[in-house]
Amino acid sequence: MAAVIGSPVRHSRSPALANAAFAASGLDWAYVALEVAPGQGAAAVDAMRTLGLGGLSVTMPHKYDVIAALDRLAPDAEALGAVNCIAWDGDALVGHNTDGAGLLDALALDQGIVPEGLACVVLGAGGAARSVVRALGGGGAADVAVVNRTAERAEAAAALAGPAGRVGSIADVERADLVINATSVGMGADPADASATPVPPELLRPGQTVVDLVYLPLETPLLVAAAAAGARPVDGLGMLVHQAARAIALWTGQAPDVAAMAAAARA
Repeated sequence: MAAVIGSPVRHSRSPALANAAFAASGLDWAYVALEVAPGQGAAAVDAMRTLGLGGLSVTMPHKYDVIAALDRLAPDAEALGAVNCIAWDGDALVGHNTDGAGLLDALALDQGIVPEGLACVVLGAGGAARSVVRALGGGGAADVAVVNRTAERAEAAAALAGPAGRVGSIADVERADLVINATSVGMGADPADASATPVPPELLRPGQTVVDLVYLPLETPLLVAAAAAGARPVDGLGMLVHQAARAIALWTGQAPDVAAMAAAARA
């Protein structure tokens, strides 16, 4: 048994993804969503030990407070100070963060794009943005500009990209090869609502790839604007699928059927 813990979490697509992967691989595993109240993340990790759960996915608000109950952190989780996946290593529980690597997998495997040498803009400086910034820097991006309303948070996030990272401005979008929205702007919006985009649509141009980590709706106002401008729009399901695929591989020791997971996500 594996599970995702969060609050709220009943809306999660993760059970559909994981159970599709288990079925496609013939694995005797099952995955559920467990509502865990804020402040109880460490207690949920203790319950994982007691119940012998095979793996945990971790979403908000528990990505930070589970750390105290773990035996150690993998390098990505340690650098980010946040955990989205907990896996066994022998008798030890290890915290991982598969978000950034999941995005790079989605870009490379689904879109044929690698960040090496690219000028990138990341919108936002929260947990998802930080994982993306670190992954882009590690992937050889030439420039990673972090655009955020709070300069201090932008500076802290940009530092995760190493020498390529810097605090950017919205004007950097026009020069970027790769634009990634890691804010919640556009979530639940009417795709036709041009006011619900995190950047002015006139800054988008042909030749760019524009990724929106928001996937509800699947076609966000930003992606509509990107397509209209001749840019390549990429929705947020790819990152969701690939970060989950990495988690399942950690739990089971087997690479999951990503195509089955993607089909389940879109269904």
